[in-house]
Amino acid sequence: MTRIKLRYIRKEYGYTYQQMASKLGITKSYYWQIENGKRGLSYDNALKIASIFQRNPDDIFLPENNHMSRLANTE
Repeated sequence: MTRIKLRYIRKEYGYTYQQMASKLGITKSYYWQIENGKRGLSYDNALKIASIFQRNPDDIFLPENNHMSRLANTE
């Protein structure tokens, strides 16, 4: 996961750690750990985060230099 991207999107939407944690049903500390790479992210929470931001999970969680991204951009 690209932590910087997740943090950027969260701030873009104006959400705090606490607001994101509440939306996900987890503690603020747990969300902070996810965003800072200290904890793994469950598939369900990845989908919830993508839904909150109305984005495709791949756009948030896959690195931009991903091989598939490069292939998609060449078509």
